[in-house]
Amino acid sequence: MSSPTFKDHFSGHAADYRTSRPLYPGALYAWLAHQAPARALAWDAGCGNGQASVALAAHFAQVVGTDASAAQIANAAARENVRYRVEPAETTAFADASVDLITVAQALHWFDLPRFGAEALRVAKPGAVLAAWTYALCAITPAVDAVVMQLYQDVVGPYWPPERRHTENGYAELALPFVPLPAPAFAMTATWTLPQFLAYLQTWSATQRYRAAEGRDPIASIEPALTRAWQAPDQPPEQPRLIRWPLTLRAGRLHGADGWRPGGP
Repeated sequence: MSSPTFKDHFSGHAADYRTSRPLYPGALYAWLAHQAPARALAWDAGCGNGQASVALAAHFAQVVGTDASAAQIANAAARENVRYRVEPAETTAFADASVDLITVAQALHWFDLPRFGAEALRVAKPGAVLAAWTYALCAITPAVDAVVMQLYQDVVGPYWPPERRHTENGYAELALPFVPLPAPAFAMTATWTLPQFLAYLQTWSATQRYRAAEGRDPIASIEPALTRAWQAPDQPPEQPRLIRWPLTLRAGRLHGADGWRPGGP
């Protein structure tokens, strides 16, 4: 099943995306499960490599992950109570009023939002929760962060899709059909070596678009500077570093948002 609005920036490196992206914190899933009216069925929309799908499986009897990319689904992690379907988030096979929790991990900005909002309202049980989260740049050390910012803005900046602005502003401009829930602050962390961090930079959609357009690797241009910044005077060059990505979470109950209309503010 395909969507005419689907913008596929990740299928070409789906396997790398699975192995080189940070993991969302377990406390996030526990909090979401606590908010859901029941724990029978969770829908992970735009599931990609299934990271959130398999984490939700520890809290829900059944999880369905959907993604418009067949390549992402083919590389998704397997669990006994997780099923995957190649479906756009705007048109799914879920029955009406069947889902307790809908999650969108770092994917909401790719959706046709009015159509997705209408679909979420259709499949949600009374009291069901919709939660969408996103992250932008990480923080490591001032020296490393400066090199990453150079890559982000000066090197691959022109190759970011326009939807990228929504991750930078924490989805603040996106209208969602729910009554907001107050949520605690969450952050992702990873302890990576420099090669692991370089592999992560390769998964950026702008990195992939730059390579396709220019025929060369944009990471190579900043790798020497990043290597120097990564190394501390009293530490070996292979020293792992703690990396932190602040998460922005928007969550709410789907039914009761009477003022919401598809395409409305």
